[in-house]
Amino acid sequence: MKSLLIVLALLFSVNFYSQNIRVQGVLKDSTGVGLEMANVMAVEKATGNMESYAITNEAGKFQLALKVNTTYLLKASFIGYTPFEEELTTGTADINKDITLQQGIQMKELEIVHEMPVTIKGDTIVYNSDSFTNGSERKLEDVLKKLPGVEVNEDGEIEVEGKKVSKLMVEGKDFFDGDTKLGVKNIPADAVSKVEVLRNYNEIGQLRGVQNNEDNVAMNIKLKDGKKNFWFGDMSAGASIGEGERYIVAPKVFYYSPKYSLNIIGNINNTGELPLTAQDYFKFTGGFRNFMKRGGTSFNISSNDIGISLLRNNRAKEIETKFGAANFSYNPSKSWTISGFGIINSSLTDMETVSRNTLLNPLTGEPETIQDTRETAEQRNDFALFKLSSSYKPNANFQLDYDAFLKTSDQKEMNELLTTVTPETEQSQDIYTDKRQNPFSFNQNANIYYTLNERNIFAFEAQHLYQDEDPLYNANLAQNPFPSVSGSDLNLGLLPAGRYDLSQKRFVTTNKTDAKLDYYYMVTDKSSVNITFGNTFSYQNFNSDMFQILDNGDVNEMDASTKNDVSFVFNDAFVGVHYRFIKGKFELNPGVSFHAYSMKNDQAGTTVNNNFFRVLPDIFAQYQIRKMERLIYNYSMTNQFTDVANFARGYILNSYQSLFRGNPDLESSLYQNHSLSYFRYDMFNFTQIYGSITYTKQMDAVKSIAAFDGVNQVSTVENSPFADETFTAYAGYNRNFARFYKVSLDASVTWSKFNNFRFDSEFSGTDATFDNSVRQVNEQVSHSYEASLSTNYRKIPNIEVGFEYTLNDYADNKFYNHRPFANINYFFWNAFTVKAQYDYTHYYNSDRTSDNEYDFLSAEIMYRKKDSHWEFKVGGTNLLNTTSLNDDSFNQFSTYTSRYRVQPRYLLLTIRYDL
Repeated sequence: MKSLLIVLALLFSVNFYSQNIRVQGVLKDSTGVGLEMANVMAVEKATGNMESYAITNEAGKFQLALKVNTTYLLKASFIGYTPFEEELTTGTADINKDITLQQGIQMKELEIVHEMPVTIKGDTIVYNSDSFTNGSERKLEDVLKKLPGVEVNEDGEIEVEGKKVSKLMVEGKDFFDGDTKLGVKNIPADAVSKVEVLRNYNEIGQLRGVQNNEDNVAMNIKLKDGKKNFWFGDMSAGASIGEGERYIVAPKVFYYSPKYSLNIIGNINNTGELPLTAQDYFKFTGGFRNFMKRGGTSFNISSNDIGISLLRNNRAKEIETKFGAANFSYNPSKSWTISGFGIINSSLTDMETVSRNTLLNPLTGEPETIQDTRETAEQRNDFALFKLSSSYKPNANFQLDYDAFLKTSDQKEMNELLTTVTPETEQSQDIYTDKRQNPFSFNQNANIYYTLNERNIFAFEAQHLYQDEDPLYNANLAQNPFPSVSGSDLNLGLLPAGRYDLSQKRFVTTNKTDAKLDYYYMVTDKSSVNITFGNTFSYQNFNSDMFQILDNGDVNEMDASTKNDVSFVFNDAFVGVHYRFIKGKFELNPGVSFHAYSMKNDQAGTTVNNNFFRVLPDIFAQYQIRKMERLIYNYSMTNQFTDVANFARGYILNSYQSLFRGNPDLESSLYQNHSLSYFRYDMFNFTQIYGSITYTKQMDAVKSIAAFDGVNQVSTVENSPFADETFTAYAGYNRNFARFYKVSLDASVTWSKFNNFRFDSEFSGTDATFDNSVRQVNEQVSHSYEASLSTNYRKIPNIEVGFEYTLNDYADNKFYNHRPFANINYFFWNAFTVKAQYDYTHYYNSDRTSDNEYDFLSAEIMYRKKDSHWEFKVGGTNLLNTTSLNDDSFNQFSTYTSRYRVQPRYLLLTIRYDL
């Protein structure tokens, strides 16, 4: 069936394409020199519709795909030249046609009425939305997927040139800064006029000429004239048809004017639709930048959560969601902008999972212990995010910015597990766990940018983070999971009980301040010197307390080794010097930073100090082969530091089968990173090619040393004397053919060599080092390939077919995943839209101990007359009534495979009203 769909789509596409002939030639000026990035289009004379368009390459070549035996108006334009227009009639043979433009003023009567689908203005690519849409689109996501060179993944992240778009704006105003998903999933498609891709983006105009911004991509949505200064949006409500009690209510309202904007999004449903997931909450940055990324130091505050499950999509047993969000922007004056947003979300999720965890032998890599688990869970996530921003720019030489971003949540998860361990041990039992946490963080920054004159620029940036975490974990077990073992120091002070009821409270607070002053001196128009003075200071406090509730309700405070009270102070004072210059097609920016590090942790009356100096070089080099083709090399040496949790000497209960003990003598690790990336965008045939090669070597890495008793684990950490290495190669290709076809190919290969360590006896050696552990060198190779073909017709059905293949070769076992998929989208009779999405997954390993197959089908039919405000939709989810899906992973010690139950099939009738 899947192969047949692919073959039919290819035959259909080839047949349609064969009805066209090719018109090609060179667009040049009066001296015969080809004009690069000029616009050429063909408009059908009888209908006035644009049939094909092209943008000339560096030699002035263009190519159009036109129907046979048809008369067109051939038009061409270029800034500073008089537009060209000529009648052209096609036959059945290809046509060679050169065009010569004369320099002169563009006259009104010769202006081209039809807008070009794609234009390039410097680093900005502008797409005209109407050139790619056919009326079946509902949200911005549907528009973006049809644009050449633009991809949207399942998480709502936009990718251009293989890079994620970091900022989404509407009419130049931030749209929920820090995440693109809310815009992609909610902005109405019929409100979009143009999509601007801003490459090499820097929101600080004064720094654009002195910084490398190749990794920064932003997107700005331009609205249609009828959507400005008017409220627009839609109101949707739906209920299930037949069995089940499903419902959805989703209002969306937007307003944009030059002075202010307001966006309101709501969604209440039990259909599994998640406007923002718990995972989105944790990765939501609020648009805060890591402005220390070129400072040579990596000190990231890790999340001290307790492993609450994070679901990516709508595929759980039951999900109920209540969501509300508002975003605003206001200009009190031309020089001052105030903006911000608020997001509140509440979700209740029921999960049911069957899993197998296989512990691998450290010497052979063969399965050693297998744990089969059946788990049910009820999860409640309530979270809120708020941001307020102010930007004051009275003139081109001065800018003052301030941002404040608050995140808070209340998370609970109740689990009931039944586990069986093979070979059988006393660990086979029923287990109940309770996880609760209320993380809170408040991040603020203040930035000042001042241009003294054309040669001297100053930039001061400061950021402060306050973070508070208080996870509570409780496990109720039939047997003691961590008994004392002869010859070990493991003695938690547990008392005998009918059931072992263990709890642990943690309190982790962080205060972290980053500040730096940059001075830029323009030596020439194409060279500059940058001197940086910076400092990072962090103070963290970590408290944990493990206790046991006895059968009679009494509290056993257990052993002193289960308590922690740790303070950790980190400081990095540094000076950096960089020199940037451009010579022809080459750009070079080498630099070096000098660091004075200071670390101190206090616990149990003992203080450990670590002060040292380090010199860290970096280099950026770019070769601009053509305007839209470049090669970039990056090298950096980075000192990476861990946070307070890894220093805590007392035992930490990570889960009912995992204890962890930190190391107060930890030191930093040193990274060397090389990357070479290539990008080419050929507007002659609308081809985009990009790729990268990255090699990373980590020395003195903080590595885990684990001891096992069955699947139960006790671990500690230490700086490894052996280096870990990673090599990654990635390549992507996409091309648009004759406006109607889009081909995408992506491939990546990752090779990793990790040095893993495991104690050779049960639960012993938690005070040991690598000297009395077994070293296991693991090499892992991961492959990922995806190919897809999609069509973009206006009057006939559109099909997308594709295939995704992944292979993970790990510890003498291979894991395979095959996922063919197909989508259909058809807009007909100017009123009906039919959409269907199908994917099939086959996951298995080399010895077939894990072999799972499942597929998923959803479809919907929508009816809306032209210019009507009302739309009626009948949609079905999980139409094949698949009961469960697969989710798998592996780490240095074990492999994990699971199947989780999903919502059953249901039909939903939804009515939508467009404002």
